[in-house]
Amino acid sequence: QVQLVESGGGLVQAGDSLRLSCAASVHTFTRYALAWFRQAPGKEREFVAAMRWSGSKYADSVKGRFTISRDNAKNMVYLQMNSLKPEDTAVYYCAVDSRNRDLTTASNYDYWGQGTQVTVSS
Repeated sequence: QVQLVESGGGLVQAGDSLRLSCAASVHTFTRYALAWFRQAPGKEREFVAAMRWSGSKYADSVKGRFTISRDNAKNMVYLQMNSLKPEDTAVYYCAVDSRNRDLTTASNYDYWGQGTQVTVSS
């Protein structure tokens, strides 16, 4: 069983930066696909960013502003968010896919964290 714990969310102003962290309790961390999704009130969960051994992928809405990274030695995943906009407001979730399927499909991910709230004021 993989446990994921997110942290780093908060209330910021438009244009600010935040770094989200996700601690993963899994021994074969390096072989898994890792991702960040988000869900705003009244909306479906949407893909934000993901990475695996072959590279990274980003949603168009965050490309150039957000960066996903990992520290394999610490079993950590990060999401650096720059130039934040009010429309980035959501609960952000990290997720792990142990079978390396399509990166952007939420249903492909086996494990999810509890989420961390990011609120961007205008």
